[in-house]
Amino acid sequence: MLRPRIIPCLLIHQGGLVKTVRFGEPKYVGDPLNAVRIFNEKAVDELMVLDMDASRKRQPPNEALIAQLAAECRMPLCYGGGVKTVEQIERLIALGVEKVAIGSAAIEDPDLITRAAERVGHQSLVGVIDVKASGLLRRPEVVIRNASERTGRAPAEFARTLQTLGVGEVVLNAVDRDGTMQGYDLELIKDVKQALGIPLTVLGGAGSLEDIRQLVQHYPVIGAAAGSLFVFKGKYRAVLINYPSATERLALGCAPN
Repeated sequence: MLRPRIIPCLLIHQGGLVKTVRFGEPKYVGDPLNAVRIFNEKAVDELMVLDMDASRKRQPPNEALIAQLAAECRMPLCYGGGVKTVEQIERLIALGVEKVAIGSAAIEDPDLITRAAERVGHQSLVGVIDVKASGLLRRPEVVIRNASERTGRAPAEFARTLQTLGVGEVVLNAVDRDGTMQGYDLELIKDVKQALGIPLTVLGGAGSLEDIRQLVQHYPVIGAAAGSLFVFKGKYRAVLINYPSATERLALGCAPN
C-alpha cells in the first residue's frame, strides 16, 4: 500500500550542497556526501539530488559525484540535472540511481521519456515540473533551466502530458516558494494532483513539520519533499541536517521505516 513519503532534497552547485531562495543566490551549507551519511543514520524514506549547474549550463550529469553519492546512499535515490539522452539515464541507473528526474529535456525532447521508458521502465523516470507565476495576471507557468526560461505551458496540462509520455512519477516544484519556508502551495498542488493518475511529489515552501502534516491531511498519498526544512534549524537558520523521528512521522500520518 502506498503511503506518504518524506523526502529531503539536496541541491548541488559547484560540487557542494547549497540552498537557494526562489532559485537565486545559492548559499553553501556543506558537503553532500556528509549529508547523505547523516540521512542514512536517520533512515529517510527517499533522497532527491538535483544538480543546478547541469540544468542551467546544459552540462551532462557529473557521473563521478553521482557514483559517490549512490555508493553512500542506503535509501532510494532520485537524481536530476543535465539528463538529455537515454544512454545517460541507463548509466545513472547502473551507478545505483533508482529514479532519474527529467525537467528541461521533457520540454525540448518529449520523446526522450517514451524512448527511455522502453529501455528502463516507467518506474525509473520522474518528470519535473518547475512552476513560477508569470505575466501581469501572475498565472502559474512551467519554467525550465532553474526558472530562467518560460515555456508557456500550464502545470496541470503539462503534468498530463508527462503521464502520457510515460513517466512513473511527477515532481512539482513551486519556484516562488523555494527556500521561503512559508508552506506548500496547496492550490497549485490540488490543480496538478487532479490531473494525474500516477504518484506526485511536491517541493517548495515547507518550513515546519506542521506544513507536512497539513499536506498529508489534504492528500494522504503524496511525496512531501523539502530542502531548507532538513538542512536548517531554528529561526536563525543554523545549518543542521535533520529529519523527523519515527514518532514524529507517525504523528504526521507517515508510517516510519
